[in-house]
Amino acid sequence: MLKTNKHTLKKTYQLTDIKQISEAIIAHIKTPKTLLFYGDMGVGKTTLIKEIVKLLGVMDATSSPTFSLVNEYQGNKSKVFHFDFYRIETEEEVYDIGIEDYFYQNAWCLVEWPNKIPNLIPQDAVVIRLNENIDGSRSIEITTSESNN
Repeated sequence: MLKTNKHTLKKTYQLTDIKQISEAIIAHIKTPKTLLFYGDMGVGKTTLIKEIVKLLGVMDATSSPTFSLVNEYQGNKSKVFHFDFYRIETEEEVYDIGIEDYFYQNAWCLVEWPNKIPNLIPQDAVVIRLNENIDGSRSIEITTSESNN
């Protein structure tokens, strides 16, 4: 039986700390991976992703790919793909963009609304859960498998 060791990093932050949180995510993960961003609408998934993309060396203006499903950027060392699956209704819709080609190359894949494609997610994906706290701060929980570190 294959045993997977999980590592979890938990932090609470203010939106003004977004750069430091993004740096911590990149440092925690180290190599290009698929990052799955879970959280309610308005919790700050896109804001966090924009900062991560910037720290990965993307110079282009970034935006959420709500209608195109994916935006592609060139970072310092690898490509960066930002997915937003909020508007899809079935997993079959993402086959049209060639989802497997994106996930299985040496690139950063940052995925909003991964709950819309549960059967297509790579096993070694990093799970990032965001929650808004009563005081307006955010809580983040990053879960990686041993092979992600």
